[in-house]
Amino acid sequence: MHAATRPRDPARTSATCAAILALLLPHRRAAEQGRRPGGDAYAEPDAVTDFPRQLDRLAHFVDRDEPVVFTLPAFPCKSPNPDKVLGRLPDEGERLSLAFLDRLCASIARVHPPGARMLICSDGHVFADLVNVPDPHVDAYADELRAIIARDDLRHLGVLDLRDVRDGPRDVHGADTHERRRAWLHARHAPGVAQLRAQVRADEDALRLYRGITRFLFEDAVDFPGTRSALQRDCRTRAYGVIQRSRAWSGLIAERHPDALRLSIHPQRRGAEKFGIRLLDTPDVWATPWHAAVLHGPDGRPHLLRRADAARLGVLVHRDGRPSHFRQEPGERPSGRTAGSLGAGPGSSGHPREAGASAG
Repeated sequence: MHAATRPRDPARTSATCAAILALLLPHRRAAEQGRRPGGDAYAEPDAVTDFPRQLDRLAHFVDRDEPVVFTLPAFPCKSPNPDKVLGRLPDEGERLSLAFLDRLCASIARVHPPGARMLICSDGHVFADLVNVPDPHVDAYADELRAIIARDDLRHLGVLDLRDVRDGPRDVHGADTHERRRAWLHARHAPGVAQLRAQVRADEDALRLYRGITRFLFEDAVDFPGTRSALQRDCRTRAYGVIQRSRAWSGLIAERHPDALRLSIHPQRRGAEKFGIRLLDTPDVWATPWHAAVLHGPDGRPHLLRRADAARLGVLVHRDGRPSHFRQEPGERPSGRTAGSLGAGPGSSGHPREAGASAG
């Protein structure tokens, strides 16, 4: 139930919304031309007034003295490519990213006392069949995300995945399978392929997304039986399917949470409907914890790299009995060595760079 809306104070609302947005801007994943020192693209410094859609969404919550609600489709599942990741379950990359998002929500209480909460809309089941990741692996990944949130007391975060959608069709035995949920979601919310192809031909951002997803699918192909050119054709076809399903998932989230401020892990332009957010320091704007491994540099800052590259630069560190990340020693370039296990607990291996005043 919504709190009672108090009399509007436009000046107060405007100032509070601007203050909240100012907390987000240092972490924006931008799509404009040019390069930031950390690798993200930009044209010129951001201004709060460049984001009228986000200001409007924030005003909805500020006027009502309610917590701001963010939705973030992300954290699907680990890449099946062992050269890119350490395993199937969330590791240091996800842990640091979730901790950053929780701190970001907590910081909003300084300027908006009701604070903020974020719904992580884990989309692995949405396109698991298209990225060749078994549904049980997706289940285990999402379950571990929830475990990290509970274990590290990330009280501003929640997780939603396709298992939580209960109004799709069931089979003759009453089973609500992943396949049926995907088919129901696709039929209800997915755009047509012809529409997507037209957008890719006409829109630079749509083309960039299509190429990025095609690249990921190509890199993640394991034991493909055909030729390289056949794989490329297959990945281009599947990329449209992934975009269809992603759009469908976004449509369902918007339907269920119409007032939320929508975040994206993909680069977004100023004024776009979604606000692009960076999770960890990386020179590649497409790198994410589920497609990479964390390397803590000699200064303690975490960076996202392919697992094979991180292994050449750092020592493998275990956490709770599982490979977690790599650590680069000052003045060394070790290869293939393993460090002792870290104890569990928040902050035992540092925080993402985003915890400071700016991110890379």
